[in-house]
Amino acid sequence: MLVVDDHPVVRDGVSLLLRYDPAMTVVGSAETGRSAIRRAGELKPALILLDLRLPDMLAPEVIAGLRRTHPSGRIVVFTAHGDHQGVRAALDSGAHGCLLKDVAGTDLVAALRQVLKGERVVDPRIFPDDGRRSDALARSGLTRREYEVLRLAAQGQTNPEIAESTGLARNTVKTYLQSALHKLGARNRVEAIGKASEAGLL
Repeated sequence: MLVVDDHPVVRDGVSLLLRYDPAMTVVGSAETGRSAIRRAGELKPALILLDLRLPDMLAPEVIAGLRRTHPSGRIVVFTAHGDHQGVRAALDSGAHGCLLKDVAGTDLVAALRQVLKGERVVDPRIFPDDGRRSDALARSGLTRREYEVLRLAAQGQTNPEIAESTGLARNTVKTYLQSALHKLGARNRVEAIGKASEAGLL
């Protein structure tokens, strides 16, 4: 495993925690996104534990770089903050899980083992309102795809960027967005984002 965090105490702590686990070996660490991408390419770790907030790059950028240099590595975001937008952006970029840094040691090891087995693990405390959001989504009449496109627009992505993120054609993105606007009774994307936020969707 590669541990990526700009705080030595976190890197050392994770290494100490895992030293007696035969299935988990820390092969290296990195303090920045750039060094993480480089080291992942060199070391080819099965698992990468990645801090959500690094000094030089945003997590989605780091994840994109890691997926280029070491596509088979499984990435788990490790954060002290239940930063919903940041975590969602990281998961949308291809992270395989997200854990809070105050997780108990045994829970951390169990979660990492699950990710290695191919499961996606997200600490339930990060998105406690997902049930309420599902209810709000049902009331709004938006489909999952319309909601996804609107959510990415709310993150500031342009239509071409949304197309790239979702694998949809640009015209399809435009159609979904227009449909979402119509259902929300909004005249433009800014108004739609505002109404979706008021409805508890964002």
